[in-house]
Amino acid sequence: MNIEDMLAADAIIPRLEADDKKQALQALATMAEAATGAGAPDIYAALVQRERLSSTSLGRGIAIPHVKLPAVKAITCIFARLDHPIPFESHDGEPVDLLFFLLAPEGAGADHLKALARISRLVRDPATLDGLRNAKDAESLRGVLVKPITSHAA
Repeated sequence: MNIEDMLAADAIIPRLEADDKKQALQALATMAEAATGAGAPDIYAALVQRERLSSTSLGRGIAIPHVKLPAVKAITCIFARLDHPIPFESHDGEPVDLLFFLLAPEGAGADHLKALARISRLVRDPATLDGLRNAKDAESLRGVLVKPITSHAA
């Protein structure tokens, strides 16, 4: 699964202003409404419910909030780099500055997992993380996100 196929139009936010997790999730829900047609209140409620189960933070300043909703017709990803890191109930205690918000149709079991795996592989690459944290604008961020990952396998 290619991240370029999942990224919604205008779905890269180079400087998301949010003081806390709630504000960040609300901003993502609003952006997702425009990208998917699902209602922002429903998206936000699903995000809050998902975060209650366990934080979607991976550590190292990265979180992948993700939900499945009946109103979503295709797997959609929104990327946001926060203006400043925020607490996100991360397992490593580190604040989050990079958010990959993944929405999927309710019946997208295997495809949803493939999309999560693709993002997880992307953020394991230190060069990619540096690129995401240092890119100047949305176009530069898109270039980092869609660049093929070079394998470090022996």
